[in-house]
Amino acid sequence: MSPVVQEWLNLVVRWAHVIAAIMWIGDSFLFMWLDSQLRKPDRPLEGEVVGELWMAHSGGFYEVVKRKSLQALPPQLHWFKWESYSTWISGFLLLIIVYYLGDRAMLTDANSPLSHLQAVGISFGLIAAGVVVYDVLCRTPLIRNNRVFGAVGFVLITAAAYGITHVFSARATFLQVGAMLGTIMASNVFFRIIPAQKHMLAATREGRPVDTSYGVRAKQRSTHNHYLTLPVLFTMVSNHFPVLYGHPEPWAVLALLFLAGAGVKYIMNFRTRTPPVVLGGTVLALVGVAVMTAPKSITIDPALAAGPKVSFATAQTIVQTRCVTCHAEKPTNSSFTAPPQGVMLDTPERIKAHAERVFVRAVQTQTMPLGNMTSMNEPERKLLGTWIAQGADTTAPGPAEVPTVAAPAKVYASPAEEARAVFTQRCVPCHGPEGRGNGPSSAALNPKPRNYHDVEWQKSVTDEGIAKTILGGGMAVGKSDIMPANPDLEQKPEVVSELVKLLRSFGKEGSNP
Repeated sequence: MSPVVQEWLNLVVRWAHVIAAIMWIGDSFLFMWLDSQLRKPDRPLEGEVVGELWMAHSGGFYEVVKRKSLQALPPQLHWFKWESYSTWISGFLLLIIVYYLGDRAMLTDANSPLSHLQAVGISFGLIAAGVVVYDVLCRTPLIRNNRVFGAVGFVLITAAAYGITHVFSARATFLQVGAMLGTIMASNVFFRIIPAQKHMLAATREGRPVDTSYGVRAKQRSTHNHYLTLPVLFTMVSNHFPVLYGHPEPWAVLALLFLAGAGVKYIMNFRTRTPPVVLGGTVLALVGVAVMTAPKSITIDPALAAGPKVSFATAQTIVQTRCVTCHAEKPTNSSFTAPPQGVMLDTPERIKAHAERVFVRAVQTQTMPLGNMTSMNEPERKLLGTWIAQGADTTAPGPAEVPTVAAPAKVYASPAEEARAVFTQRCVPCHGPEGRGNGPSSAALNPKPRNYHDVEWQKSVTDEGIAKTILGGGMAVGKSDIMPANPDLEQKPEVVSELVKLLRSFGKEGSNP
């Protein structure tokens, strides 16, 4: 999908999602408040009256009366369901646009064994599983005790968050848990609350006695939704706060924030009638998150600052290699049409200006690069942190000295499989997954990467020439030095041979390996 189209879809659907969520959550807040403020009428009223409430607003007075049932339906009855449906539909579309159609790093870390398609399948399966588990739980005797049911639900949510952090990145975990709970809330409306109301309306319309137990069960599900609103709202905005999901135990941060969210909602509902244990627990949960995620000041790490001097050339090389694909005036990563959060690191002045922010994100919390899509390693993080701790001096002398970290040796089933892995890791960033020269880094390159589907080029080059380019880089055959060498493959002629075959396959008509 075109990055421009994806950006506009993101904007429009996100806008719709926020508007719908405001309406749905606003309804939930209003009706729970109404229920908590109902008082016994001071005069006889017709029907099974639960209570009444008077309000002043908009230059007038409103009288609200709640009845368990009606003798006859009024000419016009207002329903509240499309707010929840539109919130879920727009939220799911946003999940598809940003996470399912986005880069693999939106869901998983760079070292994940999962493909993007597998990660999407797991995400979708977890959303469905959440609805099933919750509904089954509602059919057990636990539903009779709100406190026990809430405690069990909290434990299950925490366990799910813990498990998901071992599959997805922490950032995606927060969103995934929110999507699961949001789907549970919408399913409550669609499968339980609205059908219960329809049953009661049908009985009223037909003149039959209304079974008010349907209303009781609907209210119970509505109450569950109500206490999930603030936790789900937090997950909606959590991707803007890497200091939270960047903690080594993000599931614990998420659990405490869920406790705090539910506690705040309880306090909003009952105010001065809030039990001390709820008030204290809510405050402790918030304090716990603040203490857990509080970043350490870079000035209190004398060992880092006192280490061997790190040149600016070293720091700049790391930033250019690992950060600038996104954080540049014109990002070369196709997932971004503008630098995220407006942070640009493509000049010495900009690197220095954002040095402390880089330290927190790339060194302390290690929440950047996103999903570690550029494979920043620990020695690089330490060197970058040392340079910043030593004053972020852009005049620090010395050559670029960036250590290389050998990846763990992987055993491949065949040279062809290894060749495909080499192509994905080393060639796709410039040449693209289909070898068309349109990889995420191609926009910044001049000359542009080779399009292997070019039939004329395929005819003009020999297998030996392709192999020589792979091993020695562009300079080995009189071409651009942007094309790097791969000397480690000299000991693997069978892999080089398979790479040549792979590049040749792109030139066949209708090919799409």
